Amino acid sequence: MTNHDIARDAPASGADRQHLIACEYCDAVYQRTGVAEGERAQCRRCGATLYRESTRVYHRLLPLVVTALILFLLSNVFPIVEMELKGIRTQTTLWGAVEALYADHMVLVALLVFATTILFPLAEMLMMLYLLVLMARHRLPAGFELIMRAIQHTRPWGMIEVYLLGVVVTLVKLSSVADILPGVALWSFSVLVVVLAAMVSFDPRDLWQYIKTEPPR
Repeated sequence: MTNHDIARDAPASGADRQHLIACEYCDAVYQRTGVAEGERAQCRRCGATLYRESTRVYHRLLPLVVTALILFLLSNVFPIVEMELKGIRTQTTLWGAVEALYADHMVLVALLVFATTILFPLAEMLMMLYLLVLMARHRLPAGFELIMRAIQHTRPWGMIEVYLLGVVVTLVKLSSVADILPGVALWSFSVLVVVLAAMVSFDPRDLWQYIKTEPPR
């Protein structure tokens, strides 16, 4: 990937302010310039990446979002793990874990697990699917600006990888006292974490830029 230094500092005129971009790390402000396919613009002060070429960004994102939704469905339908202890076999799903926490009067913990592992990740994926499908059809999604802001506010609250890490640690500890059989959901969760990591590496500002450079019909 070729790097491209931003040579122009922020313009003084108000007419060009819509083309300004600020570095997330040092707050240096630059005027956004075009970059070729495969290139990225870097901050002259700290070297951080400001933005990448994003003309076809939705082509790369749409398959990831669809894959993530399928994996998310599998992760919530099938059991995460089966455990056999003294002849008694039990299994649980993600929703079952939330219900168990609620039944044990840990309402706040149940709500936190539900929000960070089900509600917010699903909301982000559905919002991105809505935007990307319409953009792939060269249509401007209704409420584009509000949805983009909602994605940016929702993203930090998705913590599926934290939940998966907790499950793995728990299974390792329980394996010494019970027979543990990983379920379908555990494997789909593992793949889902990888897919979500690829989605998170995408900067939502790329879609803003795509709308500006190639506005849908």
